[in-house]
Amino acid sequence: MIHHPVEVKALESYKIWLKYPDNREGVIDLSHLIGSGVFKAWENELFFKKVYINPETGAVAWDETIELCPETLYIKIIENIHTSVNEPDSEYAAN
Repeated sequence: MIHHPVEVKALESYKIWLKYPDNREGVIDLSHLIGSGVFKAWENELFFKKVYINPETGAVAWDETIELCPETLYIKIIENIHTSVNEPDSEYAAN
């Protein structure tokens, strides 16, 4: 089953927030892609903020040349949720 986002929003510092039909949501940092290949267009932050969900493919897109795989982004969100749940909170850490 391919997971397609139902909402996407551009955030500061080249991050995007995504929500999927199963109510999983999260933030993905894309700043490491800026300036390489087609992602050079993101150097214009106004362009980056024009993110949308392509209604034909379900991909997260900026135009016809920049689309990110919705399934890969979903997996990244799941990994981020799993990591944050399993990381000890330093506030509660003890020696």
